[in-house]
Amino acid sequence: MPRAPDEPVLDVRRLSVRFALPKPTLFARRSHLRAVRDVSFALQPGRTLGLVGESGSGKTTTAMAAIRLLAAAEGEVLFRGRDLLKLDAEAMRAERRNVQVIFQDPYSSLNPRDRVRTIVREPLDLMRGGESMAAREARVAELVREVGLRHDQLDLFPHQFSGGQRQRIAIARALATNPQVVVCDEPVSALDVAIQAQILNLLRRLQDERGLSYLFISHDLGVVQHICDDVAVMYLGQIVEQADRASLFGQPRHPYTATLLAAAPSLARRKSARTARQHVPRGDPPSPFRLPAGCTFAARCPRAEARCREAAPALRDVGGTRVACHFPLGG
Repeated sequence: MPRAPDEPVLDVRRLSVRFALPKPTLFARRSHLRAVRDVSFALQPGRTLGLVGESGSGKTTTAMAAIRLLAAAEGEVLFRGRDLLKLDAEAMRAERRNVQVIFQDPYSSLNPRDRVRTIVREPLDLMRGGESMAAREARVAELVREVGLRHDQLDLFPHQFSGGQRQRIAIARALATNPQVVVCDEPVSALDVAIQAQILNLLRRLQDERGLSYLFISHDLGVVQHICDDVAVMYLGQIVEQADRASLFGQPRHPYTATLLAAAPSLARRKSARTARQHVPRGDPPSPFRLPAGCTFAARCPRAEARCREAAPALRDVGGTRVACHFPLGG
């Protein structure tokens, strides 16, 4: 189905994920942890959308549920006009070639018993079995060159490579089927800073050459500022702020976003120590098993008022930024 020029390549609507918890007794009612709650975002063609937040905020769960590597409880995920959550197994298998993943750990995500040529060729064997072996091998050689590895490294095993080289292998594998969307799950967090820059530049070059759309998951705002066009900030399973990169880093609207920025010394826009202290949250996050009424950030927010503890704020537009806050910064 042809896509309109301004239509998102991936449109996530009110996505929710729940995990069943063990029953305390045999006859007790089973309860669930609401890991992701009513998350909506749109990934535009050729752009990078960053999902950021602290560990446990639900960003990886959101991305994995959107591409059906985890089961979603509710919502829609539209890819080229089709709801991925409603496809049967065979139809979803056909769509896998269009949506691929680069995982966080470049070693555990690769089979240590396979050589590089087998690892990179595996998606082609599974999804393009009708092509000749010679054509698939030629495609593997092309991919390896494209990510900056040598042809003579095709017969080596993953343990014979550095961390950055292993991530290049993972990138080559993800690109084997010519996907339109690539989910990058903390793809540089396990690498040294110098190698991080090389991998990020490689991802950006491949995006420019291939017109890829990235859903980029990270807790490192310095990395997000470098590579992402748009950013969605998550807190306890919900998006609390969403904006383009310049708006979010230049003028954060949600107090939680300001907290994250103030805690990231690597950012070029470092605030003074006095300004940073104004955004230090109080206490610890509430338990995801017992979420409070109202805004889930209210107990830690220095700007919270009575209304914040009584009514949950909805995402609304404030100066071009979508923010879930009753009293947004600069609003």
